[in-house]
Amino acid sequence: MTARPSSIPPRALRTTLPILALSVALLAACSSKEQPAGGPPPGGMPALPVTVLTMQPTTVETSVEAVAQTEGAREVEIRARVGGILMKRLYEEGATVKAGQALFELDKAPFEVAAAQARAQLAQSKARAEQTVREASRLKGLLAQEAISQREYDTATSDNAAALAAVQAAQASVRQAELNLSWSTVVAPVSGVTGRAAVSEGNLVSTNGLVTTVVQLNPMWVRFSVSESELAGASPGGRFKPQAVRGVELILPDGSTYPVRGKLNFAASQLSPTLGTLQLRGEFANPDGSLMPGQFVRARLLTGERSGVFKVPQNAVVQTDRGAIVMTADADNKVAPRPVKTGQWTGNDWVILDGLKAGDKVIVDNLIKLRPGAPVAPHAPGEGPGAPGGKAGAAAAPAAAPAKKD
Repeated sequence: MTARPSSIPPRALRTTLPILALSVALLAACSSKEQPAGGPPPGGMPALPVTVLTMQPTTVETSVEAVAQTEGAREVEIRARVGGILMKRLYEEGATVKAGQALFELDKAPFEVAAAQARAQLAQSKARAEQTVREASRLKGLLAQEAISQREYDTATSDNAAALAAVQAAQASVRQAELNLSWSTVVAPVSGVTGRAAVSEGNLVSTNGLVTTVVQLNPMWVRFSVSESELAGASPGGRFKPQAVRGVELILPDGSTYPVRGKLNFAASQLSPTLGTLQLRGEFANPDGSLMPGQFVRARLLTGERSGVFKVPQNAVVQTDRGAIVMTADADNKVAPRPVKTGQWTGNDWVILDGLKAGDKVIVDNLIKLRPGAPVAPHAPGEGPGAPGGKAGAAAAPAAAPAKKD
């Protein structure tokens, strides 16, 4: 019968085994006190070679992560300003277009006719206005000679003003007709990537009817929300200040980090009353279009920096039911468990906020073999166990060649 493989994930084993080893060691330490006086003393155990890191305080960036979604800096619905029959589609769906590029062309004939009528009306209005101006000038001379009444002159002046107003109205009609004619060609208001055409050739497009969309991909915006408690915990002094944000990093769906750091370009002025979160938005350069709108990513908000903390490899931190601990080598080179307060991850390290001090020697290997108070032979990374200054990777001295037989 074939044995079934263990279903315990490797990460769980790495966390559980040190806890079991520590528990067994503590039981052994307690039972050793009940052994008769003739038992072997603990001090007789050989020292276990271990690698230690000497702690030195450092400064790290503080951050908080949240699920985010990308969106174009501009997502524009392209609508026809005038109605008409769609004659041509002038772009490839999904292609990149520039601002001002023609996308659709409506039937221009009705708009050309309307523009011609408006120009003719303008010409008539100008001719009428010129006639009333000449008439008002003639009557003005007659009024000076008292050949006509004041009422006749006032009537002529009023007709002249009406004619001039008609000219202005006709000019506005011409302007509107010319605009309608130009709007019969639908253009892209911004540069970006086009969407699917909402109408096809031969269909009637209504005024303000949707014809397609254009999304500006560079820069790309990323929307996310962070809770008040997370912002306070990751901000120096416990108070979030948007102007103190150092930047925004983007973790892509495959786990990699986007190579360009973005900036915070929006922070809401108030928390959401239902969720207790603050809406934020980052901006990222996207010249090659590698980011697409609608992607679900993770945004890491760099809120500032924290000094006087320590970095410890993740595998050196043991999670117990009473919290996180690290194993240290004390002044007598014996194992001393140390409770610690962990912060965030930075690369492959835990940030330790409390529980360590400068000069502490944290054990980073052989954790499963350790027990409190056991003697160890500490050495720095890269040094051979029990041989200070010797490199672990150094090749061993070749054995003496056997003597040749005569």
